[in-house]
Amino acid sequence: MLTMLGSPRRCCDGFTRRETLRAGALSAMGGFGLPQMLQAEETGLSKDAKAKNVIFIFLLGGAATQDMYDLKPNAPSEVRGEFKPIPTTVPGIEVCEHLPKFAQMAHQFAFIRSVNHKAGCHNCLPCYTGFDVIPPDQHPRPTDAPSIGSVLQYMSGERTETPQYVYIPNWLGWGQSFRRAGPYGGFLGKQYDALTTECMPFYDKDSFAPSPGTPQIVRGAPVLPSTSLEDGMTIDRLNTRRSLLSQIDTERRRMDQFASVDSSSYQRNQRQAFDILTSSAMRQAFDLSQEDPKMVDRYGRTLFGNSTLIARRLIEAGVRFVNVTWDLFWGPVNVDYDAWDTHNNNFNILKKNKLPGFDQTMHALMTDLQERGLLDETLIVVTSEMGRTPRINANSGRDHWTNCYGSLLAGAGIRGGTVYGTSDTQAAYVADNPVRPADLLATIYRTLGIDPATRVPDQTGRPIEIAQGGHEIFEVMTA
Repeated sequence: MLTMLGSPRRCCDGFTRRETLRAGALSAMGGFGLPQMLQAEETGLSKDAKAKNVIFIFLLGGAATQDMYDLKPNAPSEVRGEFKPIPTTVPGIEVCEHLPKFAQMAHQFAFIRSVNHKAGCHNCLPCYTGFDVIPPDQHPRPTDAPSIGSVLQYMSGERTETPQYVYIPNWLGWGQSFRRAGPYGGFLGKQYDALTTECMPFYDKDSFAPSPGTPQIVRGAPVLPSTSLEDGMTIDRLNTRRSLLSQIDTERRRMDQFASVDSSSYQRNQRQAFDILTSSAMRQAFDLSQEDPKMVDRYGRTLFGNSTLIARRLIEAGVRFVNVTWDLFWGPVNVDYDAWDTHNNNFNILKKNKLPGFDQTMHALMTDLQERGLLDETLIVVTSEMGRTPRINANSGRDHWTNCYGSLLAGAGIRGGTVYGTSDTQAAYVADNPVRPADLLATIYRTLGIDPATRVPDQTGRPIEIAQGGHEIFEVMTA
């Protein structure tokens, strides 16, 4: 049955927000970190943690969620668009006709229909960090709040050969040759940035040439950065070289009394690069030749499909937070000029390019995780940095809009088949239960068993809440 949710901001255990903040202050002083949480999970003492892992699906550009899972069939034609709603496995919940597989999974998802912020268009900081103030620009800064994955990496202590945070298929904005702020360590330091993969996207040459408004399907797969061994280089020789480099670095540090943060970050990343080269689990996770070809077909042999399949393999290899971004590719490689930034031909792009791939890959991911027994311990998040305008423009597109859009949650700790928040009759503004991006972050942290009021020190040593004051959406969470 459809469950419309909304209630006062009180924790399910009866504590008020003030009491939760007080607990957060204690956790900041006591330092309950990820190692302690992992130990608690192993001994069965962690009562709050529903999820061990997160797969974070980021649709860059601003997905038109009113054309996906918050359709307005009774709105004027210049608002409702071309798509028709279809029923799902949950009575009362409808989705777009071009998401037939997703319709069969509605009972597994929580639909958040009232996300909004005032932090500016294409600003990715809110959805990754919860910080929703308009920045001076959209480049990463050392004073930015840290992303969720970076906080997990920070709380885990020293890096191991399996990182806590992996970002695929390439750094955010690579397709535009413009590095966007959001998925970084921020004031925690660059050493807590994600392990970020590389890719070389391409499209089927026997098809039409892509252009703005008519993107192609993006092919390719993410690969580990600079991890191929040179001809004649063996693991033993690599470890010998590592020992020599370690000796050189030790002497350099002894002589350098003023080592910079960047230098420290470089040394840490260099160690991780060696660790990955010698880690069979990490290398195998990226080797899709070891996967059943039928499973690769199931996800779709696209960059998004391959990236999402590798995300599942990384979770199995022990990575806790994997980000998969559907990026724009019109800078270094002209393949997908629009991604989800559909100012032109919104409906044609969604129907022929975006929605079929999203539908196939998400269905494959959910089914795969369930068959492997991983869905009960993996949280799935689907979101964008903003939404699209309610009114269709003169180019059959939708423009930038941050006043109301949607996000999806599924998997560990989530009550499927639920709806939280309501948009108005034209999907223009929030009608009830507004949700800040920080609230989504708080929900993610709580599902992982981490108090979102936990504080970490900024660059001046000032304690800052990891969820930027966000409130958990307990109404979509399992008890």
